[in-house]
Amino acid sequence: MVIAMSKDSTDIYNIIGKNIKKYRKQKGWTQRELAEKLLLSDSFIGKLESITHQTISIETLEQIANVLEVDIQRFFDKEEKEL
Repeated sequence: MVIAMSKDSTDIYNIIGKNIKKYRKQKGWTQRELAEKLLLSDSFIGKLESITHQTISIETLEQIANVLEVDIQRFFDKEEKEL
């Protein structure tokens, strides 16, 4: 399953990306280190953490949440602040 939002909803990707970046930084990891743990490219993580990425699968979000040891729901929290 892939999350695909309308243009009006694209800020959800910004929220998700900022939260992933927050939890990655809490671990003290670089984008490359997170990517290696997930067997993904560091450019994918970079795009995910920016506003340039427009879709992501639930499965990939779940993998990221597991590696970062955070509940997947935290990625959607608009109140999460970046470190």
